[in-house]
Amino acid sequence: MGQFSIGEAIKEFLNKSRIKGGIQALQIEDVWEQIMGKTVARYTDKLQIIGDKLIITTSVAPLKHELKYQKEKIKQRVNEALGQKVINEVIIQ
Repeated sequence: MGQFSIGEAIKEFLNKSRIKGGIQALQIEDVWEQIMGKTVARYTDKLQIIGDKLIITTSVAPLKHELKYQKEKIKQRVNEALGQKVINEVIIQ
């Protein structure tokens, strides 16, 4: 049996686990303000990852409209922040 560092073992576990999306959503929440700015972060109600989709929930109609035009930029920034291509689609609710 090969030897792994604790970090490698945790990473391997998360890659095979069903909680991976939840962990990644928490990682995104940690850097959401840096990625999108204070105003967007303040009015974002919820961030979820389901499969390869990032679901952004906001109750502010003008923000919802603006985010719909920035989907590609959001996808790119989030993938950069996570250090890997995790998100293929952004859904605004």
